[in-house]
Parts: sequence; structure tokens; C-alpha cells
Amino acid sequence: MSSEPVVEVSAVFDTILVLDFGSQYSHLITRRLREFNVYAEMLPCTQKISELTWKPKGVILSGGPYSVYDKDAPHVDHDVFKLDVPILGICYGMQELAWINGRGVARGEHREYGHATIHVKDSDNKLFHGIDNFQVWMSHGDKLNDLPTGFKTIATTDNSPYAAIAHEKENIWGIQFHPEVTHTTKGKQLLRNFAIDICQADQKWNMKNFIHTEIERIRTLVGEHGEVIGAVSGGVDSTVAAKLMKEAIGDRFHAILVDNGVMRLNECAEVKKTLSDGLGINLTVIDAADEFLSKLKGVTDPEKKRKIIGNTFIHIFEREAARIQPKAGGEIEYLLQGTLYPDVIESISFKGPSQTIKTHHNVGGLLEDMKLKLIEPLRELFKDEVRALGELMGIPHDLVWRHPFPGPGIAIRILGEVTPEQIKIARHADHIYIEEIKKAGIYDKISQAFACLLPVKSVGVMGDQRTYEQVIALRAIETSDFMTADWYIFDAAFLKNVAKRIVNEVDGVARVVYDITSKPPATVEWE
Repeated sequence: MSSEPVVEVSAVFDTILVLDFGSQYSHLITRRLREFNVYAEMLPCTQKISELTWKPKGVILSGGPYSVYDKDAPHVDHDVFKLDVPILGICYGMQELAWINGRGVARGEHREYGHATIHVKDSDNKLFHGIDNFQVWMSHGDKLNDLPTGFKTIATTDNSPYAAIAHEKENIWGIQFHPEVTHTTKGKQLLRNFAIDICQADQKWNMKNFIHTEIERIRTLVGEHGEVIGAVSGGVDSTVAAKLMKEAIGDRFHAILVDNGVMRLNECAEVKKTLSDGLGINLTVIDAADEFLSKLKGVTDPEKKRKIIGNTFIHIFEREAARIQPKAGGEIEYLLQGTLYPDVIESISFKGPSQTIKTHHNVGGLLEDMKLKLIEPLRELFKDEVRALGELMGIPHDLVWRHPFPGPGIAIRILGEVTPEQIKIARHADHIYIEEIKKAGIYDKISQAFACLLPVKSVGVMGDQRTYEQVIALRAIETSDFMTADWYIFDAAFLKNVAKRIVNEVDGVARVVYDITSKPPATVEWE
């Protein structure tokens, strides 16, 4: 192994640090900044500044669901003000700045939620450079009832006399509205002013630069003789990660596809053809269906399913590493995974205000005593960035834009116990659904679609006979980052045809429903 230190992405690119106080919009701040080719990284509001191994170009304090004056309200590490970098507080973040500098925060007479008009009072202020009065999105119950010490007002609304404030001497700003959401008409320009004009962050974050940086990081981490095994599924995330590993260390990368028994129809054969023949990746397929299904027997809790599947994957990879080790030229220490930034955001429960929505199989379902070390080259990337990276690396368009498929597979699309009979029903229904989507020419318009088997039965009638069989729920969403999503609006005739095919062709199904819930409040997957 190389003794050289591994350089973090945030140490290579100018980085804006987003400190998350639990807002549902926090991730959007990071997304907006990256759209300007400025790298941004989100950490919990409880982050100790002294523990950072890099210095940000600026700091943004996000919104949050709390009141700063509550006893258990989260607060930022005061060392953030010793960084001597520009700071922007958004909503709760602004109130946090006020609380620290005079505590002029109180509950408003009326909750302000929705559109409002910002009246810019100081157009010479750098934050509002080139911005006149504009529509913004408000979402708060508390408000400033006085100017904090050392600040001045730079914008107001009819309901907020302190809608935007700026420190008289320091590079510190606070805004009561959310510039990261599309409802704020000039929010992108404001964030751009902060990141580029005020923080003077370089706009060097793009996938072309990332490829070079990440390949060098992998080589340093693995060393000249290290070997890596990689979990691949055929999805865009693991495929791009595998291609990146191959570019970095060549034949010292060993790709492994585990058939866990809950894959889609003909999945393993198609993946082997794509990765082995198409991309030249050395791939081993391991049939472990019986092992997974035996451990899932009787299990109905979704978190237990994810952890069982995650743990079993690791056991298999460790066994495979031991098998490959004698034939390899160097020591196998690392396991590749295609974990993305949204996986990390949704899976880690910080000591601060954030909550775990569900454990992601790549992040939370791992053994505490796992012998292999994880290597996750896509961990800092959003889905659209991964796809841009894939196309840059010459991966076929159809594969790059293939809908995501979770590591636990159909197991988390079967609500209740996972059995061979239930897998057969869910797999067949899903195949019909995706086949019809492709036939209709709308596959690329949809971000993710799948069929889900519900643990309920419904009365039906077929051939003049009463039936009492299961229900399939169809899901299809549109999203740019998989952190928020809207349901896809199909033509009624399309849904009618899909439902007819599934009920007629899939034994055990009596009814088909369509999920019209956005994210939030729902997640993309049902489990």
C-alpha cells in the first residue's frame, strides 16, 4: 500500500461548505452551486470546524424545522466565524446568525409560507448585485423582531422588515427566504453572487476534471500493487464506478455480480454481456440466490431486509476476495461500491437535526466488523453528474440512462415476506410494465419506474369466477437529483393497457393501482 495521503475532493476544488440544519431543501443548495461549476459539500450543522481537513471558500447555514430559542435547538460551532470566509445564513441559518449576535428572534404573528415579493433596499450590496425586486419562497414561523448587533437591512417584504441583512463590517449575510428553490425567481443569481463574486470560488468543478482527480486518488489509495473487488449490478452507478476503477488500476480490478435471487427478468445475463463484452470488464457472476432467500425467509420489516441483504453481500464479497487472493498479484483490501451523494445524505442520521429516512444498502447495511475497506469513487456525485461522467467515459447511452435498480432488488418491492412465488409475480409484472414504457417511447422521459407487489388481496372476477388475489402498485417518477421527485403523468390509455396485461398475464394478480405520491412526503421505493 502507498503511504501517500489521499487527497479529498474538497481539498482539490474550491469548496462551499453547506451546514445542514435539517431543511428539506438543504441538498438543493449544494445542487445549485454545482450548476455553476462550483463544488459544494454538505455536512451536519453539528460539524466541528477543527475536524475539517480542508478550508472552505465560504459557508452557508441552511434552513431547518427548529426555533433557535428552543432549549434543544441545534447551533453551529462558533469556530465557523474564525475561518475568515464569507457566511450566508438562509431562513433558520439567518435566525442563527441573529441569535448569536443579539438574539432578536421571535415567533411571528403569522406563519409566512409561500410566495412573497422582495424589495431590495441596498442594490449596491454584493449579494444583490444585478438583482432588482423579485418573487421569493418563504417557509418560516419565526422572524427577526430586531436587527442583530452590527447588521443592517438590505431587503424587506411586506411581512418581514428584515428579509435580508448584512453585517456592517464582516462578510456575513442573512436571508429569510429560500434562494435554492425554483419558486424564488432570482435565487440562482443570488447564490451565484455569493459563491463566485463574494467567495471568489473557482468554477472548475466538472466531470472532465473529476475523472483525472478521482483516478489519481484511486491510484494513491490502492497503491501500485493493491487489488480491488467490485460490486456491480448493471446499473449506471456501479457501471460508471467499475469503468473508473478499470481506468485507474486496469486488471487489478475484479468485478463481481451477485445473483441474489431478486434481480429483474434476465438481469444477470444482460449485465454480463454489457460489462464483459461491451466494456471489457473482468466479471464473475456468483449464484447466491438460495443463500439470500433462506436468510430472508419470514422477514417482513424493510429495514431488516436491507440489513440482511447488505450483510450477506459483504460475506460473499469477503469469501470471493479470499478465493481471488492467491491468484492476484497483490493484496485485496478494498471493495468498490457505486454509492452516490443522495445515498449518503438520506442514510446517515447525524447527532444534529437530521433523521434517517431509510438505510441505503450501500451505506447503512454493512457489517461493523467488515474486513474489506470501502472505496466509493462516486460518493460525492449526484445522479446527473454520474450520467455526465458515464457519457464522457464512453459508456453506451442506453446504459447511462437506464433506470436505477436498488441493490436489495425486488426484495424491497415485495412488501412483506420475500418468497420464490412472490418474486415470480413481482418480476413478471415489472417486466411487462417496463416493456410497455419502452414500447411507448417514453423510457428516457421517466427517471425511474417499477412495479411493487403489495401484501394485500383484492376481490376480482375472471371468466365469470370470483378471484381473491394480490395487488400490484405501479410507480414512475421524474426527478433531476432523486432527492425530490414528482410522479409521472401517463396517458390514461397507457395505464389501462398495462393494467390489462398484468392482470391477464401474471398469475396471482387481481388488481393494479398507480402511485401518485411525490417525494417528499413519500420516498421513491416503497420500502
